Amino acid sequence: MSEKLKCIFNWSGGKDSALALYHCLQNPNIEIKYLVTTVNDALNRISMHGVREELLVLQAERIGIPLYEIRLPEMPGMAEYDNAMRLHMEKFTEEGVSHAIFGDIFLEDLKKYRDERLAEVGMMGIYPLWKRDSHELIDEFLGLGFGTVIACTQSRLENFVGKEITYDLIKELPDNVDVCGENGEFHTFVFKGPIFSSPIDYQTGEKVFKEYAAPKNTDDTCFSSDTVKGVSGFWYCDLLPID
Repeated sequence: MSEKLKCIFNWSGGKDSALALYHCLQNPNIEIKYLVTTVNDALNRISMHGVREELLVLQAERIGIPLYEIRLPEMPGMAEYDNAMRLHMEKFTEEGVSHAIFGDIFLEDLKKYRDERLAEVGMMGIYPLWKRDSHELIDEFLGLGFGTVIACTQSRLENFVGKEITYDLIKELPDNVDVCGENGEFHTFVFKGPIFSSPIDYQTGEKVFKEYAAPKNTDDTCFSSDTVKGVSGFWYCDLLPID
């Protein structure tokens, strides 16, 4: 019997991460040591997505895998980001971790960046959703009983922020928007599904628009499956846990 691959799972809290994790949990050859998430240290929110740390913690508790937070400044420079990530990846290799899992779908440059950084510390990437059709993925996600809410959108998609993704909502998306948001059109928070012991109750709060300079990093979401490039503004819907 072959030895299990010891892995970290790069967890964004969103739908692509959730579906990729679902598939990994069905694989008896994969052992997931940590859910790894980068958190904005100034705001205590998931990097880029803007989801509160409290909700991230609830996700990890109901998945049943230890959460490993990498805390970063709000807008780290490229060198600062790479150095911080390398230190954590080296720590993982010392614990016997050999692979990092991502929910990427089709962004070739991002995959290349990840694989190059991992190779520097002797690790390899696993991409369970790679090159699958976006419409097929969102159909599978909803068909499995997952539920997710749009936490952040590009400025042009303001009307969608704070809404749960349904088959009807997908039909309303503009033709030039990937239904999985793989080009950075939107980011999500998953609150229920087969990987959770129970759903996470939440309510929507304030909607806020924020403008940013062009991202300094190859991957501003810090190993999540979503990327944003050259977009100046985003709508955020604050999601609040319900006790």
